[in-house]
Formats: sequence, structure tokens, C-alpha cells
Amino acid sequence: MDTTQHNLGTLFEQLGLPSDAAAIKTFIHGRRPLDPRIPLHQATWWTPAQAAFLAQAIEDDSDWVEPADELDALLRPAPEAS
Repeated sequence: MDTTQHNLGTLFEQLGLPSDAAAIKTFIHGRRPLDPRIPLHQATWWTPAQAAFLAQAIEDDSDWVEPADELDALLRPAPEAS
């Protein structure tokens, strides 16, 4: 049984991407804002395997869904201030 705590770093590892804090920050800042109409897994920068993993994680509501949702939120435009 897998008891690994899934977080943003382990998600990046699972996606085969550098997973240190600086690399994650660079990835996010280099790709945001992601158009709100585009689902995370359909962003153009994913490989087919990465896109499939993200789509499956979200569809299955797996242990990976929370870090995937966190990444999604970090990539979206900042909310408008009231």
C-alpha cells in the first residue's frame, strides 16, 4: 500500500519534472496565467503521458487530485480585487 503523502513536489516528481521549490516556482511563473477555459490536463505544455496522468487523477478523484488542484489554482489568473 502506498502511504506517500502527495504534495506539489511529489506531483512534479510523478510528472518527471524538477521538483525543488525553485523549479516549481519557475514552472508556474513561466506558464501562468492559464486560460480559465482550458482544463489543466489540456494545457499545451504537457506531454501526452503527463496530460493523461493529470486527467486520470482528476477523473478518479485519486490521492493526486489535491496537488493537481493546487497546481491548477497556482496557474490561473489572480482573482480580481473587489
